[in-house]
Amino acid sequence: MHQLALNHISCVYDTSLVSLDDISFTVDKGESICVLGANGSGKSTLLQIIASCVKPSSGEISIDKGKAGIVFQEPDNQFFMPTVWEDVAFGILKKGMQPEEARTLAIKALTDVEAAGLADRPLYKLSGGEKQRVAIASILIMEPEILLLDEPTAALDPQARKNIINLLKNLNCTKIIASHDLDMALDIASRILFLHKGKIAADCPAPGLLEDEGFLQSIGLELPLGCRRYILYGIS
Repeated sequence: MHQLALNHISCVYDTSLVSLDDISFTVDKGESICVLGANGSGKSTLLQIIASCVKPSSGEISIDKGKAGIVFQEPDNQFFMPTVWEDVAFGILKKGMQPEEARTLAIKALTDVEAAGLADRPLYKLSGGEKQRVAIASILIMEPEILLLDEPTAALDPQARKNIINLLKNLNCTKIIASHDLDMALDIASRILFLHKGKIAADCPAPGLLEDEGFLQSIGLELPLGCRRYILYGIS
């Protein structure tokens, strides 16, 4: 049985704006899927539907077991508490866990994303890369079966981007990542789902069509830098 199945999902925000149009695909446990597409292709809406943040206009979605947790594009949108550990523990504290136990689990989640040293820091003093790690920890502590990430490398400096990519490569869970970062997809993805104007333009194993410049241009994307370097200089 597939871990996740979407059957004929559509999402219409109003009579003139169709965000997703008849989307169907399945996900198996352990897959690392990058959802790629230009602005307005429906990437964020797709993740929000899987996470039950947005209700589709039609179609069905099923998750075999457990739940999906989403890390939004702007980590600040997920932060509520004054310190890092309190924010990471927010969900389990709301479920009634005692603060001492919640702090222990929060430190473990932060350790898993190599951010344990941030536990007592105020959130407003974190860098972009640090905020991204904390946001991921705040979802991992809830033990989701599927981790959803919306543009996890956006607005990060090169070193922070590299660190987040390495972190995501080593996380042992099913991942669905929406992004404009095609080079990240080359590093992380086992499968690529291309969206164009709310429809699936292609669904293929990685790297697949990431090396097809003509196809990428037809859906508003550019050849990844890694592929351009190979074409120009014959190096990876």
